[in-house]
Amino acid sequence: MEKIRTVCVCGPTASGKTALGVALAEKLNGEVISADSMQIYKFVDIASAKPTPDEMRGIRHHLIDFVDPSENYSVAQYTLDANKAADEIVGRGKMPIIVGGTGLYIECFINNITLLDDGFDEDIRSMLRSRIESEGSEKLYNELVSIDPAAAAKIHPNNFVKLLRALEVYYSSGMTLTKQNELSKQHPSRFDNTTVFLNCKNRDYLYRRIESRVDRMLEAGLVEEAKRYYSLGCSSTSSQAIGYKELKPFLDGVASLDECVDNLKKATRNYAKRQLTWFRRNKDAKEFFIDEYSSLEDLTEEVLKAL
Repeated sequence: MEKIRTVCVCGPTASGKTALGVALAEKLNGEVISADSMQIYKFVDIASAKPTPDEMRGIRHHLIDFVDPSENYSVAQYTLDANKAADEIVGRGKMPIIVGGTGLYIECFINNITLLDDGFDEDIRSMLRSRIESEGSEKLYNELVSIDPAAAAKIHPNNFVKLLRALEVYYSSGMTLTKQNELSKQHPSRFDNTTVFLNCKNRDYLYRRIESRVDRMLEAGLVEEAKRYYSLGCSSTSSQAIGYKELKPFLDGVASLDECVDNLKKATRNYAKRQLTWFRRNKDAKEFFIDEYSSLEDLTEEVLKAL
């Protein structure tokens, strides 16, 4: 079967993925498939830097703003939805352009990785949640290190969602997450894909962009959005959105806004570091340093030459 031609634009937050993805879609007769684990949620607009209609420039975007924030949404569900979107795009004679910073979404979709067991056992999940509250994340993280050191090496000890998921997979199936992922990689990819990895030669340049973005998000009403979010009483994956949990101490009246904003900027910088670590693993990606280009047009031209 002939493979589907795709281009993937990935990189850390605030690196300009959205703008480049739209520019490539305009040049290549494409439509964008978002690969962002927070932009999928309705109402999570400012915190997830969801593209505005002006930023989309008339380019159709898929897998944005379609999941209720009270719902959990899995990687397996994303791969199903992304494959469906890709088929629809190709059916219209256009090229799928994958754009986002959620590395696991991109890897599973592009490489046709099907997780063997993406369901969950509510009893086991509740038990693990109770344990992390009573025993702390460090003890459970050390437990994962002994069970599945390869998975633990890829998970930050304070990333409760991924930590609990890795333990849940093991206690539900008796198989480590690493082994499950190895077995799931036995399917050939449907795509002839080129990955464009946006990076920065000067890390401070990226950090300045991140801080500027956070300031713009606050001006756009991030505090009010966070307040509305918590009023919904959601406890799903959407609660991990950077921007909400950092502002919660201010909303609860136990910290100043300046303190919370500083923590938000720090959390966003740390997230960008983790994204860079993930995307550097792809040795086949074509790397472009955004601080070497004076304009989006120049960057787009160079990317098109590389494609």
